Amino acid sequence: MADLKKMKGELQSKIALREKSDKPEGRVQVKVAMATCGIASGAKEVMEYMVDEMDKRNIDAIVTQTGCMGYCYAEPTIEVNLPGHEPLVFGYVDIKKADEIIEKYIRNQELVEGIIPMNYQTIEKNK
Repeated sequence: MADLKKMKGELQSKIALREKSDKPEGRVQVKVAMATCGIASGAKEVMEYMVDEMDKRNIDAIVTQTGCMGYCYAEPTIEVNLPGHEPLVFGYVDIKKADEIIEKYIRNQELVEGIIPMNYQTIEKNK
């Protein structure tokens, strides 16, 4: 019974990282592209790693999955949105790159290789 309670606590902690919705703008937000191409390239493993590591490192973050971001050639891709910063999309993210993104970009706001330049504008910017 103790093992089951421990497992339940660990799972609830992981679910909380994925589903925190109160004041998301004040938290680190990570979106992992989980369309077919992303999953085939390893996005599921990247997402699991991001959830586990954010929890282990006590980083207040929301880690969610999203559909296709349009960068199929660079899968797995993730979007990282730090409070007060423009979102950045990283391509070719494996476990090693995910670790570097957490340590350098999320923790220290240092840019790392693999940023995909934004090539679109929102409708609001064109008004």
